[in-house]
Amino acid sequence: MSLRIYNTLSRELEEFSPLQPGQVRMYVCGMTVYDFCHIGHARMMMAFDVVQRWLRASDYAVTYVRNITDIDDKIIARSVQRGITIRELTDEVIAAMHEDIGALGIEPPTVEPRATEYVPQMLGIIEKLEQKGLAYRSDNGDVNYAVRKFPGYGKLSGKSLDELHAGERVAVLDGKQDPLDFVLWKAAKPTEPADAKWESAYGTGRPGWHIECSAMSCATLGETFDIHGGGADLQFPHHENEIAQSEGANGKPLSRFWVHNGFVRVDNEKMSKSLGNFFTIREVLQKYDAETLRFFLVRTHYRSALNYSDAHLDDARNSLKRLYTALDLVVPAEVAIDWAQPHAARFKAAMDEDFGTPEAIAVLFELAGEVNRTKSPETAGLLKALAASLGILQGDPRAFLQAGSTLDEATIQAKIDARAAAKAAKNFAEADRIRQELLEQGIVLKDSPTGTTWAAAQ
Repeated sequence: MSLRIYNTLSRELEEFSPLQPGQVRMYVCGMTVYDFCHIGHARMMMAFDVVQRWLRASDYAVTYVRNITDIDDKIIARSVQRGITIRELTDEVIAAMHEDIGALGIEPPTVEPRATEYVPQMLGIIEKLEQKGLAYRSDNGDVNYAVRKFPGYGKLSGKSLDELHAGERVAVLDGKQDPLDFVLWKAAKPTEPADAKWESAYGTGRPGWHIECSAMSCATLGETFDIHGGGADLQFPHHENEIAQSEGANGKPLSRFWVHNGFVRVDNEKMSKSLGNFFTIREVLQKYDAETLRFFLVRTHYRSALNYSDAHLDDARNSLKRLYTALDLVVPAEVAIDWAQPHAARFKAAMDEDFGTPEAIAVLFELAGEVNRTKSPETAGLLKALAASLGILQGDPRAFLQAGSTLDEATIQAKIDARAAAKAAKNFAEADRIRQELLEQGIVLKDSPTGTTWAAAQ
C-alpha cells in the first residue's frame, strides 16, 4: 500500500508521490514569537513532526522548513511594552520555544528561516505582483493585493468572493480598493520603533504577515514544492492569501498537497485566554512528564479535534505505563523492521493511510500483549522500533515506571525482601501491610513461582 494524504485543496485522500522521486520538500507555518508556546502550538508542531518522521521511515529524504515569524503587530507591541528591542524579545522567545518543543522530542526542521531575514525576497514578490496588476499602492502608503483580480481566490477554503462579505473576515481599512484586499507592505507609523522599519521602493515600512511565508517557502524550497502544512485556523485567510501571492507572482502551483491539523479544545470548550483555559507547554510540563504529553498529542489523528483535560493526560500516562511495562519484562533486541511481518504491516498500513496514528498505536498495544505472553526479546524489539517512528518508548522502561513513585529502586527491592521475610515467618499481616504500603506509593507487586517483581500502578 502506498502513502495517501488528505489534501485540503482537493478535499480528498490522494496517493502521495513527490515532485522529485525520493525527495520530499515540506513547508509548515511556525510560531509568531512574542510569547511562550501553548498546547495549540504543540499540537501543530507534533503533527508535522510525526509526518516528517514517517516520511523518513518510508525512505524519503525530507527537507522540512518551519518558519519563524519575528516581525508583526503583537511582537512590536510586546517589545515596546517591555522596553526591549524586537530582536531581544524574539531571541528570548525562540530560545524558550526550542526548549519547550525539544522537551517533547519534536525534532528540529531542516531549515528554520526567520521572516526578518527574507525582506528582500518579499519585496521582489510584491514588485512582480504590482507589474502583473495584482498589487497596488494606496494613498496611505500601504501596498495591497487586489483579491478580485486573482481568478483562483477561494480554491483552498472553498469560499467564493460573494461569500466573503466586508467586515466578516477582513477588516475594512483606509486605502483599500476592496474590503477583501489584504496588505502586502505596511507603511511605517511614527510611533513604531526603528527596528520595525525597512527601506524599500514603496517607502519605509514592513511586510504584511502573508507575504512573509510566500517569500520564505519559495526561497527555501522553490516555487512549487510537495507539502504545505499548518493549523486549520490558517487555512483562511493566511494560506489562501499565500496561494494568491505566490501563484499570482510565479504562475505556478505553490504546493501540491495542503495539510492541516485540527483544533485543540479544553474540556470540550475552545481554548482561549478569555475563558481562562489557556495552557502553555511549560505549564503542562510542571504537572506531567514530556513523553506523556507527547503520547497524548500523538494518539489522536492529526486532523481530528483534540480535547485537552487532566483526565485525558492521566489516561495517556496510564497507557504509556502499559507499553513500558511490557518493555520492562525483557530487554528488547535490536531489530531491523521487516515490513512484511504482520504487526509491522498493519502499523505501516495505518500510517500510510493519512498518518493514522490511532490505528498504529493500537498495533503497539497488540505487540505489548505479545511481549507479556511470550517474553520475546525480538517482539519487544519490534515494539520499540515501530514506536520510534512516533517518537515514543525510547526511554528506559524502569525509569519511566518508577517516575510515578517517590521510592527509588533500591528501597523498593528492600521492601520486597522484607515482605518475603515476613511471609517466610508466616507474618502475613506484615506482608500484606508492606504490599499495601507499596501500592499507595504507586508500586504493584506481582508474585510468581520464580519470585516477586514490581511495576508502576496502572
